[in-house]
Amino acid sequence: MRSGARKAALTVHVTTSVGWLGAVVGFLVVAAVAVRSRDAVLVRACYLTLDLVARFAVVPFAVASVLSGVVSSWVSPWGPLRHWWVLVKLVLTLAATGVLLLQVAPISALAAAAGNSSFPVGSLQAGGVALVVHAAGGLLVLLAVTVLAVYKPRGITRYGVRQRGAVPASR
Repeated sequence: MRSGARKAALTVHVTTSVGWLGAVVGFLVVAAVAVRSRDAVLVRACYLTLDLVARFAVVPFAVASVLSGVVSSWVSPWGPLRHWWVLVKLVLTLAATGVLLLQVAPISALAAAAGNSSFPVGSLQAGGVALVVHAAGGLLVLLAVTVLAVYKPRGITRYGVRQRGAVPASR
């Protein structure tokens, strides 16, 4: 593929990945405030905000990052299956996205409960601890993926070795 198209694909991938990372950091901050605050109005507002941030920022950036990463790897010389670092990055990203998608329903349930003023705030905060743990874990996974992308550790998969053997010597 032409250099311009490769750079465009990479730009989209980097942008969506950075967006995902930033959205998770924002989510983590709001979740931590929700768990730690003693102000019932603030706690309820935090859970309503978490639902919006998850549905309209974290999930879209995660899905866009996965899709753009797959496209970017296919059009780059790295390939999606040739190097261990790319494969590990893909697996970690898919796992993080899967866990995230499983968390959307509990986040929405907490937001719905927060909207009910008769629901006890203490019960909301107990559910919020899991959100903090998941967001912190997701952030660690995204940082690990970022480190892999920057350092690109050596190591070729069996598929990569076979592909190298199939490449003409003139390359």
